[in-house]
Amino acid sequence: MTGARPHDALRVMSYNVQDLTADRAAAARVVRAVRPDVLCLQEVPRRLTTELRLPSFARECGLYWSGGRLGTGGTAILTALKARVHATGARRLPVRLPDRSRGLASARVSLPGQPPVTVISVHLSLRAEERVRHADLILSEPLPRTVLAGDLNEGVDGRAHTRFAAHFSLASGGWPTFPSDRPRAALDVIFASADLATVEPAAAELDELDAADLAAASDHRPVWVDVLPDQT
Repeated sequence: MTGARPHDALRVMSYNVQDLTADRAAAARVVRAVRPDVLCLQEVPRRLTTELRLPSFARECGLYWSGGRLGTGGTAILTALKARVHATGARRLPVRLPDRSRGLASARVSLPGQPPVTVISVHLSLRAEERVRHADLILSEPLPRTVLAGDLNEGVDGRAHTRFAAHFSLASGGWPTFPSDRPRAALDVIFASADLATVEPAAAELDELDAADLAAASDHRPVWVDVLPDQT
């Protein structure tokens, strides 16, 4: 069981689950070990299989899916029962045909007694020029009290990453996440707006996760952060 989180913190986790085509039970065990309040997923099963497979995966993780697959580009957000979902949204991020669709899912969530936080799960293009355009689209409107989590398909030196870093703090610390058996690239990250205080997991917490499950569950490793309670 990973992490002694601060009291009343909102734990946000991001995980590319490779369409649940690897070891789905291992992926669920990884999620349960982290115990997120909000789980941002990328590469969830597409089209009609989403409604068939994602709710059952959510149950295996001890979480709940509020629904809504159209326009998300294979992203989704699951939440714990104690997290209230105030609103959800989706946005398609344009890519060149016949590339796989990209997009984002969003949810405005809160824990009891705390103001809502907007959480965005995003999966950017494999093409560098499209990733920049995706970042600019996401940043084209104000994003207060926002956590942006996902698979950027580039590292800290990428142009999209640099754009996000100019508006948000890199909350997840830049741990390498890909490939899952021997991670070398920090493709999966969590950013937070300046009006949110966050705590990233310590290296010891990452080491508590089962290495065999991490390698079997997906080609990516997850990242997570704790969003601290509002002090105002």
